Formats: sequence, structure tokens, C-alpha cells
Amino acid sequence: MIALVDCNNFFVSCERVFNPSLNGRPVVVLSNNDGCIIARSNEAKALGIPMGVPVFKYKDLLRREKVTLFSSNYVLYGDMSARVMNSLASFVPEIEVYSIDEAFLPLDGADGKALEEQGRSIVRQVTRNTGIPVSMGIAPTKTLAKLANHFAKSYPAYQSVCMIDNEEKREKALRLTDIGEVWGVGRRNVKRLKSDGIENAYDFTQRSRKWVRKHYTVAGERLWEELRGNACAEADISSGMRKQVCISRSFGEMITSYESLSEAVTEFASLCASKLRNENSYAESLTLFLTTNRFREELPQYFIQKSVEMPVPNNSTMEIVRYASEALRSIYRKEYLYKRAGVILSGISPATIRQEDLFHHTDFEKHHRLMKKIDLVNHIFGRDCLRLVSQGTDPQWKPKSSLRSPRYSTSLKECIEIKC
Repeated sequence: MIALVDCNNFFVSCERVFNPSLNGRPVVVLSNNDGCIIARSNEAKALGIPMGVPVFKYKDLLRREKVTLFSSNYVLYGDMSARVMNSLASFVPEIEVYSIDEAFLPLDGADGKALEEQGRSIVRQVTRNTGIPVSMGIAPTKTLAKLANHFAKSYPAYQSVCMIDNEEKREKALRLTDIGEVWGVGRRNVKRLKSDGIENAYDFTQRSRKWVRKHYTVAGERLWEELRGNACAEADISSGMRKQVCISRSFGEMITSYESLSEAVTEFASLCASKLRNENSYAESLTLFLTTNRFREELPQYFIQKSVEMPVPNNSTMEIVRYASEALRSIYRKEYLYKRAGVILSGISPATIRQEDLFHHTDFEKHHRLMKKIDLVNHIFGRDCLRLVSQGTDPQWKPKSSLRSPRYSTSLKECIEIKC
């Protein structure tokens, strides 16, 4: 059996761990630049506040209902996620981290009751260890485990653990699940499925394998198998190497100067390089993109990207910044007001494997030693203690985050103060 553990309203729960006065009150967390609502407490959901909407459209409701707003605090959320995953890893031999707030666990037990009790024990202890409430869905396949987790979160009677372990439960869960809510069914496919008379997950499983494969290809057939209780989505327990590294941000205000854009691009490229080193990998190519504000239709619009193949795969901040800067010089146009930029690294490979270039004379061993020292200093004394001059010291492009909570668990300067 496979269990999916999902943190409940994760970003909001992280804020509540360090500020218990928020319990029982409506709370929302905003996206980068405080633009959209990306997380809501159950109390905020009950007020009819949708997910992903621009916050300005609901400012009257937020003010009237005294909803507490927070800017995104990804440093805090990342640290709390690591605590949850480490806690989960202590109960089973291996886990598959699916996202910042979800993980798949293999569960073994003699019977349904033993499995369910094992699940409840894990849920209780993770919540106690981290302060983050979690729910668990248990089923023979990943897709059914996702469905079971939805019921565990939605119905208090399940006490945070729902298990689909027989045909009666499976059929009931499928009948109650709209086809658009099934894991792996994209928005574009929902209309098509419903036009074919498929309203819920059960309807989909009643079509023949041949029909599913003909109309929805191999991916649809795998989903069909998973919903029928036959595992097809193989567990990726060992953390596979990612295919891309991407850092992008919306700016706090629209900018047009090359200097400000250069600082932003340098920052993003530096973060990408740091991620590569943390995962002991190299990248072969770099893509830089720039875009204007698509919501300001009265302004000239511009979206452009530039890809660069690096002659030798590497993870050196200086090399990656150099290629990002070259890309910026080739696509920058001074007549536009820019709202967003991003750096994407592709062609990821293990750092143990690298094909050298006979005509490229960069001393990568020297770069490696320097990067190792910089990473060590930044780990001990805080991120950006050592940084490139070209990253700037007081960038104008920084996203708005005036409502960000302290980084309680990662910064000594921002830890909780207790007044006695």
C-alpha cells in the first residue's frame, strides 16, 4: 500500500506554528510581490476567498472580515518542510518527496486495521514533532492515495487518515470525485472528458482500455489503470535529478534601466548556480527571459528569451552569471518597462561527469575551490554574506514583502522573543 501525506494549508500552518494567536482566525498568504492569494486557512475559505486571485479584488472583504495577510516567507516554509520530511523519514525506510508539502510513503501491515493505525500514529507524531497538521491517504496506487487524502482532509470523521482498501471504498471514492479533481487530469482535458459523458472518476474507469488509449493516449491508459487499483506511477523513492533549475521573480516596481535588470539577472543566476552545487550537479545550457506587465495593456508589450549553450557543463556562479549577462545584453531594449525576469538552467548532469572542451581554458578546479569556500561562509554566517558586486547592495527590483513574518527558524536575528 502507498500513503500520501499532505500538510494542511501548509503556508498558513507554518505561520501559525510560531504565532498561535492566528488559530481559528482567517489567514491568507500572498504570492511574490504581494500580488495574489496563494494559501488560505479554512476560515478564509469559508468566507468565499478563492485561490490564486489578485488580492486587490478582495481588499474590501479582507478588511471587513479582519483577515490577516502575510507576504510569502519561503525561507521559513522551506525549513518547516524539511522538518516534516525528516520526521516522516524516521517512520519508514524510504520516502518520495513529491512537493514542498507532500510525500509518498510505502506502508506495510498485516491487515487494514494495522495499516490505518500505523497511519494515524504517523500523523499524530508528525504534527506533534513539527506543529504542522497533516493528513494521510492510503491506497494501492498513488492516484487513489491522492483521492483518499482529499477525503481525509475534507471529512473530520476520518480523523486525518482515509484508506481505500477494498472495491466498495474504491467505487464510492471514484463516484464522489469529479473528473477535474483527479490527479493528472489537466484543465484542457476536463471539457473534452465531460463532452464524452465522463463526469466523475468512476465514469472514466467504466470505459474500455482500448477506448481510453485511442482517445487519451498512453498517459490516459496509465491513469485508467491507477484508478482501477493497478499501480502504474512507479514510486521514485530515490530523489531523481531534476531536469531544470529555474529562478524567476516579479519586480516590486516596473524597471527600465539596464543596471537594475542586470542586478536582478545576476541574483537569479547566482541562486541557480547555488542550487546546482547543493545538488552536486552541472548545467549545460542557460535561458534568460524578460517580460513586461501584461496587465498594463496601455503600455508597449515585450516578451523575449535567449538561450545559450555553455561550452563546458559547470556550476560556477561566475561562469553562469557571465553567460546570463551576455544573454541580457543581446535582448535588452531600453524602451520597455520590465515587470519580470528569470533564469533557467537545463541539461542537468551529475557533477561526477563532465566532458571537457579542448579550446575552453577556464580553470574549473580553481572555481570549484572558490565556490566551496563561498558556500561554506554563507552557510555559517547567512546567505549572501559573500556575494558578487554585480548583484548590488540595495536593489530597486526586489519584490514587495512588507507583510513577511520573521524567519523564526533560520535567523538568529529574527527568532522569537519571549517577554517575561
